[in-house]
Amino acid sequence: MQKKNLHAFTLIEMLVVIAIIATLAALLFPAVSGMQERGKATQDMNNLRQIGLGTQMYLNDNDNNFFPATKIWMKELNPKYVGAWKVFQSPFDSRSPSQDPAIAPVSYGLNENAIGVLAEKVTNPSGFVVYAPAQARGTTSTFQGNGATAAPGVTVKKETDNVGGPAEGGTHSTRKRINAIFSDWHVETMAWTTFTNDTVTPTDPGGPQRWNPTP
Repeated sequence: MQKKNLHAFTLIEMLVVIAIIATLAALLFPAVSGMQERGKATQDMNNLRQIGLGTQMYLNDNDNNFFPATKIWMKELNPKYVGAWKVFQSPFDSRSPSQDPAIAPVSYGLNENAIGVLAEKVTNPSGFVVYAPAQARGTTSTFQGNGATAAPGVTVKKETDNVGGPAEGGTHSTRKRINAIFSDWHVETMAWTTFTNDTVTPTDPGGPQRWNPTP
C-alpha cells in the first residue's frame, strides 16, 4: 500500500499568495472607487433634473416668476412639485436622510440672483446656473443646509461671495468638477474653475452670465 505524500504550504508560499492578493486588491480598489463616484455623480445629476422639472411646473403655476425672497424655495417645491425630500440630498452628502421637513438634509442651492426674477429676463438660459450643490467650506465635500433653513433658503453664490456656501472645490473627480442645472434645464458637469468664474476671460467669456440673469 502506497503512502500519499501530503504537501502543506510553506511560509514563503503563503507570503507569496498574500502578496498577490494584496496586489490585486490594490489594483481593484481605485476601479471600484471610481465606479462608485461615477454612480454618485449620475444620481446627483438625476436629482438636479428632478428639481429642475419641479421648478418648471412651479413657474407654470406662478406666472413664470422664480421664488420670492420671502419664501424658502425647497418648501415651495415640496410636496406639490417634488414629492420626496431625498431628492434635495446629494449622494455626496453623508448625512442621514429624513422625510421630516424640519431636519431633512438639503444639499443643493438656488442661485441667489434668480430670487424674485421673471424667467423671461434670463438672457442666456443655457449659461445661467439655477441650482448646484451648495457645499460648506472644507477640504472635503460637506453640506449644511436643511429643510428649515431660513428664507430665501440654501443659496449658491457667485465667486465674489464665495461660491457654494462656501466650498473649496467641486463634489467629484478629486473635487475638480461639479454638476449644475441651467435655466434652459439642461444639466452639465463643469470644471470647478469654470463654475466659480464670474468674470470675462479669454477662455471663458460667459462667466458673468452664469451668475446674473440680466447682464
